[in-house]
Amino acid sequence: MTLKKYKFNYYLNVNINTSLIIFLHGFMGNINEFDEAIKLLGEEFSYLTLDLPGHGKTQVLGGDEYYKIEPTAQAIINLLDELKIDKCYLIGYSMGGRLALYLTLHFPERFIKVVLESASPGLATEADRLERVRSDAQIARKLSRSIIKTDFAAFLSNWYNQPIFGSLKNHPKFERLLENRLQNPLIGLTKSLQFMGTGNQPSLWEKLKENTTPLLLLAGENDEKFRDINTEIANISKVAQLKVISNTAHNIHFENTVEFVQNIREFFQK
Repeated sequence: MTLKKYKFNYYLNVNINTSLIIFLHGFMGNINEFDEAIKLLGEEFSYLTLDLPGHGKTQVLGGDEYYKIEPTAQAIINLLDELKIDKCYLIGYSMGGRLALYLTLHFPERFIKVVLESASPGLATEADRLERVRSDAQIARKLSRSIIKTDFAAFLSNWYNQPIFGSLKNHPKFERLLENRLQNPLIGLTKSLQFMGTGNQPSLWEKLKENTTPLLLLAGENDEKFRDINTEIANISKVAQLKVISNTAHNIHFENTVEFVQNIREFFQK
């Protein structure tokens, strides 16, 4: 079983007679990524959080190919089976959103409704994927050269200068976010970027047309790239609805946790 190639670090919080939400964090996140959102949701749901391969304390026991999206998705399904979770809600952010969409399209019977935050179905053409693989390989080399913590901190500071993150660095809790990111293993992050990066992900654009699972697409007002991508997703999938969250960029659940939770609650309880 694929599960045996992984030793997942996960936390299952069960509230009696409630539906369960599984949360999938983004690149350089970890099991604590959605803690503030879960606090606001309280005892309305049960929760499964985990460290994705290359992040936190999850161990990949197989080769590098087990950092890829396909075996990772199967391993998550196996984990749900092991925990006797038949159907649940699913939320994924950025990289975790790409993984969440892959899970939705390949295992639709397992998910009631799905929230994709700043996510994409991958790149549509082979040329775009190859270019992204080259780009991610360059970033991975820079990351692998972060020998000491201050090097990694400098890498992170540069990472969050990307336009998609808007003014995230001005957020009052940004230093706390950085500290959380610094807990991740550098080798694991490098492999995650190399093998689960957008360039290595199979394109989901065509399969998206077949989707029957209700999707809530969240995009930040100040994240033009992903606002455009998710507008296109909403145009393709009849069961997808797009909500643009004001005064936020790529990391919506961090920048505006209250509105993030409000949208989740309304979508899941309809």
